[in-house]
Parts: sequence; structure tokens; C-alpha cells
Amino acid sequence: MKTYNLEDKSIVTIEDEIEISSDNLQVYYGDNHAIFDATLKFPKNQITSLIGASGSGKSTYLRSLNRMNDKIARVEGKIMYQGTDINAKKVNVYEVRKQIGMVFQRPNPFAKSIRENILFGLKSNGFKDKEFLEERLETSLKEAALWDEVKDELDKSALSLSGGQQQRLCIARSIAMQPNILLLDEPASALDPISTSKIEDTLTELKQKYTIIIVTHNMSQATRISNYTAFFHLGHVVEYDKTSKIFMNPTMPATADYIAGAFG
Repeated sequence: MKTYNLEDKSIVTIEDEIEISSDNLQVYYGDNHAIFDATLKFPKNQITSLIGASGSGKSTYLRSLNRMNDKIARVEGKIMYQGTDINAKKVNVYEVRKQIGMVFQRPNPFAKSIRENILFGLKSNGFKDKEFLEERLETSLKEAALWDEVKDELDKSALSLSGGQQQRLCIARSIAMQPNILLLDEPASALDPISTSKIEDTLTELKQKYTIIIVTHNMSQATRISNYTAFFHLGHVVEYDKTSKIFMNPTMPATADYIAGAFG
């Protein structure tokens, strides 16, 4: 593989309101330095894609934003959210995850009914009012574009749904907690094109209410749905800019080569 000077980088200045940011974020798995000096700002109510080859660090970075790397990696640097460094030891991780939801690569519904999947987190956090729970159930499924498909089968097992429906259920389960940020790690990689299109349409609608950060290997997906794109290479954030700029006129040679298919 061609080598690049990874000390050089091109990071755009975001003019919009910032929802979450990282400052000099470093991630270590034992002696393995996985993320180097990741300093990024994510605009509110926008979709940002994280792209790069396998092993470039994008999923590791994403998981750091809601402390999912706790106990498996050492994460240094600041993650600023609503004026608080949520990477600080004193921070309540469970409260962080209420505000910053996560959806994983493969659908992982609980072996429970559709209804109980959505309400599980709310009930676990002490919400008991039936009217409130029913409102969150319907609203979350509607926001995830799943309500019309399941409204008459809410007590059916979530495991009986198709892969695409299960992934939208996982999105609904996350937004039932009314977070401000949604993190998605390749949410459509295991889905067929029709299901992928539904997920993309859903995310495009959701950005009206949520700030969305998504890891994707699908370059076409990044261009279709994201406002900003960050390119990761060997643990470094090489370039971060508006998606149109990244794909049409990248600044850094590594970005241009990756988009052209020279590696990945």
C-alpha cells in the first residue's frame, strides 16, 4: 500500500451549532495505539459519515463517543457534550448512553415482543405511566418508519421480523429513550438493497430531530445521506469536510486514493 504523511490533515471549521466534539482523542488497546489525535466537531441535526478501510479506526472512534470502549480500551482526551467532558471518570456512563444512543452493525433485538423491545429501556429507568409508554411506543416506531408494518402485531416476537425490520426496530428502541444523538455502526451492511433504502430514508427523516453519526463502507450511501464526511486512515482522521467536497474534490492524497478505490 502507498504510504502517506499522516501528520498532514485537512479538517474543516464547522460554522453550525455543535452537538458533540472530540479533542485530541487517543484510543489504545493495550500497546496498540488505535486512534491518534482525533479532533472533530459534529454539527447538530446533521448526518456525518465516518469512512475508511477496515481497521482504520472509525468504529473504535464511534464507540468512544458514548463510552462503549470502557473496559476494553484506554481512551484519552476530551469528548465534549453539552459543556461536559463525558470521557471524564466521574461521569455517569448510563446517563451518557440515554443521551447518545447506539445501533450496531447487525440487528440485535431482544427475544421479546416488539412492544417490550421498545419499552424495555423506559421501564428499566422507572417509567410506569401507561399512557406515556404507549405514546413512546407509537412515536418511536413511527419515527423509525416501522409503525404501519407492525401496529397490529405489537405482541409478536421481534425475532420474527425481517432483517431490515429488525434494524429499524433497533433504531426505534434507541430513540424511545429520546436521545439527542444517534450513533450507527454500519447499520445497513447486512441488509438487502430495499431494506438499505428504507434505513437511509429513515435516517434522512430522523436528522430533523437527532444528530446522527454513521460508520459506513458504502461510499454511495455516504454521498446520499450525509452532510459531512470524515475519512479515517490507520487510526488518523485525515480529512473532514462537507460530503460533496470530500467526494468531488478531496484535499488529501490518501482521501482521493481511497475514494478512487486504490485501497480499502
